Amino acid sequence: MTTVKAIRIEKTGGPETMSLKEVELGHPKPGEVTVRAKAIGVNFIDTYHRSGLYPVALPSGLGMEAAGVVDAVGDGVTHLKKGDRVAYGSGPIGAYAAAHNVSASSAAKIPDGISDEEAASMMLKGLTAQFLLRQTFKVEKGQTILWHAAAGGVGLIACQWAKHLGATVIGTTSSDEKAALARAHGCDHVIDYTKEDVATRVKEITGGKKVPVVYDGVGKATFMGSLDSLAPLGLLVSFGNASGPVTDVNLGIFAQKGSLFVTRPTMFHYIAKSPTAFQEMADDLFSVVKSGAVKIEVNQRYSLAEAARAHLDLEGRKTTGASVLIP
Repeated sequence: MTTVKAIRIEKTGGPETMSLKEVELGHPKPGEVTVRAKAIGVNFIDTYHRSGLYPVALPSGLGMEAAGVVDAVGDGVTHLKKGDRVAYGSGPIGAYAAAHNVSASSAAKIPDGISDEEAASMMLKGLTAQFLLRQTFKVEKGQTILWHAAAGGVGLIACQWAKHLGATVIGTTSSDEKAALARAHGCDHVIDYTKEDVATRVKEITGGKKVPVVYDGVGKATFMGSLDSLAPLGLLVSFGNASGPVTDVNLGIFAQKGSLFVTRPTMFHYIAKSPTAFQEMADDLFSVVKSGAVKIEVNQRYSLAEAARAHLDLEGRKTTGASVLIP
């Protein structure tokens, strides 16, 4: 048993519910490793856990991803050893800590040429992009796709990756600055949703054909515009709630708008497909980053004690690219 600094919440609510405490960390259980963090990723799902949108057992830690060094190895773990550089991005919750115990099967070895900050910034967001682009809807050369919040953490990775796959990428943003960032990261067309109607512009850009897939991590504010941007038999991939959850949907609307498909995927189910799925997905991500086709940009850094400010900035749409906590 050892003591480490970690962020904890006693109740759900705003960023003020987070506090930095000394907590006890036990030896890793069979099948687990202790990862001493070098950098910790900050993601929207962390704010959902904190606010109560995604319920957690209280009191609770926060955070799903980090990169660091294996400090201890539980029984039965053979593919990792003390001193290995690893990153994880699928929990368990509690990554906002100096060290954390995680399943060894969900900790991927970090190859040379990728920094701790990059790895901590790319696991949840990059693996999200991986399963969305490569599995949920397999983007292929010649297709046109729409990606909401193209200047966000997942968006910057995914738009570069989709462009690398040969797609024409339409992104949405909320400012000229973010539009320029999106264009620099793979977007062929950028729509400012504060000034333009997204569905109208998508029809113009595609010559009336619209798109086969819309990737929507925004939620409530963009839901109808996403449906109206889809070609008949198109797929809406709803993977986040940045503007609030989509509720009270009449399923008949999908028939009216073109026999559309809608999915709400999570990384967990893709990782659970096989014991090696996590490392395989991570290797795909690491490969495209090492090739230079996808660049991971860490644009905000905070100390672990500044986690509340990191959440305020993220929820206030003040961030671009990735944010990390440094323990």
